[in-house]
Amino acid sequence: MRATSRFLATAASTGNGLRPAPLALLPPIPLYRRLLRAHRKYLPQEMRLLGDEYIKAEFRAHRNVDNPAHLVGFLTEWQLYAQKIEGDAWIGDKLDPAKVEKMSDQQIGQMYELMMAIKRSREEGDDQA
Repeated sequence: MRATSRFLATAASTGNGLRPAPLALLPPIPLYRRLLRAHRKYLPQEMRLLGDEYIKAEFRAHRNVDNPAHLVGFLTEWQLYAQKIEGDAWIGDKLDPAKVEKMSDQQIGQMYELMMAIKRSREEGDDQA
């Protein structure tokens, strides 16, 4: 059989060109491993230790989530984070105000604790230098 030009000229993607194609979500364990590998490869030692602890705690806390919408949101955000880390897009990046508005009081408290831990680690690094 010969391939005709009609079949060779089909579009590679079915997207509308305005929106990027949706990500294929990684299952939790491969995503967890990818995140730890990205930290090991792209982050300095002190940031890696802090980030690894945070990832482990978050994945433990979400281990028994029953709500599929919550799980999809959780995995999507962590997958976007992995892509940012792997592409160095995170350096100097600020939080999206729309995402901050959607955060619960507990999540804002976690962000504050993370900020304080980063400040403490920087101060300890300055004291040792």
